[in-house]
Amino acid sequence: MLVEIGVQNVAKALTFQSNESADEVNAQVEAAVNNNTTLKLTDEKGRTYVVPRENLAYVVVGSEASHPVGFGAL
Repeated sequence: MLVEIGVQNVAKALTFQSNESADEVNAQVEAAVNNNTTLKLTDEKGRTYVVPRENLAYVVVGSEASHPVGFGAL
């Protein structure tokens, strides 16, 4: 699923594909916000994105359905 994280005072959002479900991502975001801790999410390639709670502007969790386009989708 597509995850987009907005960071305060940064023009470009972090956007990546995650293997986690929407519920798992939402739970991690809620825990970081409620506990005032760092948000850590991992993409489908194993890279970890770390955003301090105080710099977190927004998180958009996309659909879990894949919508491939282009020649590789055949």
